[in-house]
Amino acid sequence: MISEHGAEVGIAALCKAFGEPRASWYRTRRPRIVCAEPRQSARRLSQVEEHQVLETLNSGRFRDMAPGEIYAILLDEDRYLCSERTMYRILGRQHQSTERRQSPARKSSRPELLATQPNELWSWDITKLKGPRKWTYYYLYKIMDVFSRYVVGWMISYRELGADAAGLISDTCLKQGIAAGQLTIHADNGSSMTSKTVGMLLADLGVTKTHSRPHVSNDNPYSESAFKTLKYRPDFPERFMMIEDARSFCREFFQWYNHEHRHSGIAMLTPESVHYKYYPELLQQRAVTLAHAHERHPERFVKGKPIVKQMQNAVWINKPIQNATQSVANA
Repeated sequence: MISEHGAEVGIAALCKAFGEPRASWYRTRRPRIVCAEPRQSARRLSQVEEHQVLETLNSGRFRDMAPGEIYAILLDEDRYLCSERTMYRILGRQHQSTERRQSPARKSSRPELLATQPNELWSWDITKLKGPRKWTYYYLYKIMDVFSRYVVGWMISYRELGADAAGLISDTCLKQGIAAGQLTIHADNGSSMTSKTVGMLLADLGVTKTHSRPHVSNDNPYSESAFKTLKYRPDFPERFMMIEDARSFCREFFQWYNHEHRHSGIAMLTPESVHYKYYPELLQQRAVTLAHAHERHPERFVKGKPIVKQMQNAVWINKPIQNATQSVANA
């Protein structure tokens, strides 16, 4: 290249003067190469054939099947549309290469259960107790009366079986004198709870069964709370060496829980006193004791005469939202 003074200037010096790389200068002067369109493979399906394959894959007969299964069925029927891999490619281009077995989502209603007296609503559940070695467990079955929090029945087994649960429920209903149409039993969605054995037994006994919603732990709060009380006891062991040890521990625990434990959900009464309905006398005695204390030292009760906390008249599993709103408004 010639400068204004007649001197020849090289490309390198010129690019350096303008601060441009030489490669860019050469690239702008390189003749453009027009790429030919890619050739279509002779093996490729036509658009009409692809549309036919996609319609077959999405038909009512095959829409829930994997391509491999569809491919085999078509071969058995003396039909060949394309290879299994081609079926996957066609589905992938249509963004349909995910799980094809689509079942409609089950709509689970929110359980709203009311208990106004004992033996009207029970809640039952199963929890694991660690055995002597890793991955060994004993299974604690427990049935609780929701109104009184009284544990009406329990057992410990080596396995979680519907037959064991049915036996416990049957014995407990007999012991509590449950009549047909009297009781509702609520549980979660475990295999034993939803087993046919338990379902048929409850139908024979005239007992209504309900279940929690999937993945909603607070639909069965009373059983979960009792299990927490059990496992947070100071003397609860890390492991039970024998099933007899587990049964002995639970026997003492449920004796304490039913007959000595003052439960915050039932006015600090024992479950036994509420279940067998002799708690009014206990509340009356508490009121008399507080009245005497107020008479002796009224100055110590700055808020006036003390009032004994009363037993609630109704216990809900998921109280209806409308009723809850009305209660707040009335208060």
